[in-house]
Amino acid sequence: MNTVVIEGQLRTDSGKKAARDLRSQGNVLGVIYGGKEEVHFYAPILAFRSLVYTSAFQIAEIKVDGKSYKAIVKDLQFDVVTDRLNHIDFLELVEDKKVIANLPFIFEGQPAGVKAGGRLQLRLKKVKVRTYPKFLTEGIKVDLTNLELNGNLRVEDIATENMEIMMSGRQPVASVVMTRALRQAETEAAKGKK
Repeated sequence: MNTVVIEGQLRTDSGKKAARDLRSQGNVLGVIYGGKEEVHFYAPILAFRSLVYTSAFQIAEIKVDGKSYKAIVKDLQFDVVTDRLNHIDFLELVEDKKVIANLPFIFEGQPAGVKAGGRLQLRLKKVKVRTYPKFLTEGIKVDLTNLELNGNLRVEDIATENMEIMMSGRQPVASVVMTRALRQAETEAAKGKK
């Protein structure tokens, strides 16, 4: 799995004025929680770019004050006017403690319904799971090969190992719908038989 390394500085001052000063120097404030202690730090905004502006699930290795923390992104806060990243929350990965993470789906195969003329609609891109850090992956692979025309693939149909899915099983993930051209052809074929 891809790991992004972030070199941060420990925050010594707290309060709005100190936060504003750090942000004006091009830094983003962050906090790491979930471990033995909460760590407040800051780092240049460019250090977070490959972690924030991607749909891939990644682990962050944050180096602060001579210590290294493995964590996942839990929350992002952006400036309402400039849309610039202001603050980021990380959840520290502790070996014997389960974490909740949003893992993306990795879709594989061409659905049978698409080969028959239908159109694939992806309705869900990520799934919320609870698992131990050692079982975290880049994503959950979903094979779409057997998805028929007018068929649905739901959350309950997806098999995962060592993970508990934290979403409703009835929620659709992908479906193959009939295209307008295919529906028109079927209508004309039905009229021709009469």
